[in-house]
Amino acid sequence: MRVLLLSMPDSFEHTPTVAVRMPTGAITSLAGNVDPHHGVAVADLVLVQRSVGPTLERLLAELRPEVVGLSVMTFQRVTARRVIGLVRARTPDVRVVVGGYDPSLAPEAWTHPAIGIDAIVRGEGEITFRELLRALEAGRPLAGIAGLWYRDGESFRRNPPRPVAALDRDGIRPPRRAARVLPGYTMLGRPVDVVETSRGCTFDCSFCSIIEMRGRNFHRFPIPRVIDDIADARARGARAIFLVDDNITLDVPRLEELCRAIVAAGLHRIDYLVQAMTASIAAHGDTLAPLMRRAGFRYVFLGIENVVDEDLDFLRARAKNSRRQAGARVNTARAAIDVLHRHGMLVVGGLIVGNPGDGPDAVAANLAFARRYVDWPYIQHPTPYPGTPMTRDFEERGLIASRNAEEYDGTTAVTRTAHLAPEAVEFLRWKAERWMKLRHMPVALRHNPLFVLRRTPQMLAHTFRGTTWRSICGLESSRDVFARYRRRRAEERRYLDWPDPLGSLEDASASLVGSGTPELPAPRHPAYIRRT
Repeated sequence: MRVLLLSMPDSFEHTPTVAVRMPTGAITSLAGNVDPHHGVAVADLVLVQRSVGPTLERLLAELRPEVVGLSVMTFQRVTARRVIGLVRARTPDVRVVVGGYDPSLAPEAWTHPAIGIDAIVRGEGEITFRELLRALEAGRPLAGIAGLWYRDGESFRRNPPRPVAALDRDGIRPPRRAARVLPGYTMLGRPVDVVETSRGCTFDCSFCSIIEMRGRNFHRFPIPRVIDDIADARARGARAIFLVDDNITLDVPRLEELCRAIVAAGLHRIDYLVQAMTASIAAHGDTLAPLMRRAGFRYVFLGIENVVDEDLDFLRARAKNSRRQAGARVNTARAAIDVLHRHGMLVVGGLIVGNPGDGPDAVAANLAFARRYVDWPYIQHPTPYPGTPMTRDFEERGLIASRNAEEYDGTTAVTRTAHLAPEAVEFLRWKAERWMKLRHMPVALRHNPLFVLRRTPQMLAHTFRGTTWRSICGLESSRDVFARYRRRRAEERRYLDWPDPLGSLEDASASLVGSGTPELPAPRHPAYIRRT
């Protein structure tokens, strides 16, 4: 079968495409795990944000897909519906399949007939999607495919969930990078790729979708398989690699083994970016950090989460961000940052501000910490993603202010606190964070001088969106600039000039929190009517 796999063009505020265009590992993994006789093409639409429509038109005409699959996060939901509308109009008989975090955790948001979905892959997709293609090709019923919801007339059949894969024995094959049909992946001017060495996490942070997606577990790929995967990425041009594990520092001895294997394989002249827990780095940094630096690790995304104890408790993140010392639990963020800095690595500081009890002082404490200690701020707001404990908590407290899925991007405040409106929290973060980002420019310039010199105007324009000569001269307030920034950000979310199949029927609250199917009228997509 001819298959086209798409990731959405919507990007995060902290990873603007002027500087970062990262591959979506999920769809290349899907491509690598279907039967080899299928013709599979992979397109990360973040590479063509300004020409999504023409690119889709070209790919559909050239590839003539029989199956189109979309990987979707919650804030990409509306864009995905528009993409599906275009796909349906151009290829009416195509089978449309969605997967990823949002369809997995809020499948009811995807079942309305107007959207035109044929199947939903829930949870890990490699084996489910492989079995789906086999069934479609052979004309077999879909009822026996675990992890699949599929349309049957007016309703969706709901197959049982699929257990998570044990990566060392369940036959998850390496990704198929050769299936990519769009060029241009970059991280600050260096060709970038993603590699996965493990999956899962055993902590239960309230804000995280991982536990809801796959439960509390941790599975590892064999180290030789990981090294082969890194070598394949490098052979295809990658000079920076993001290790996208959910929590690679759960197994510190294995991470140390991986570092030694990277060096032994001569793959240490790559810039590595990895996510890590502060507690693991603080406890093992004296031996782990030198190995990481020797292996080429440059950026470490630390899940600091918050520096206020009460907020860490709300986020259920104290255990992974503290250690027992003199009979009390002590926050490990400072110790982790110090050891990483001592060994020449840069810290991307992940913080969450705007929790239910936050007032201006709590927000300011986190911003001051980021300003003093981290190299690149990655500060977000609590976002009630489908199915998470945080979402249930915010619902019970009545603190969710916005049901617009497009705003669930982590940097648009959609919840209020007991003391602050959403816009007030977002303003405090926005005002401080712009200048923190500016401080990283000299570091980036030394490492990638040609890229930074060429792109500085665009990067500054992105970081300081909303700024005008009037505001620079003090003739406008920062509130005026912030309001203009928010309008600009809302305009940027329209990546495709195509109507949303649901039109003005925006997602009901139930579709965001996964508590039921939204009550909507039932206009049906014209192409779907023709097919049924």
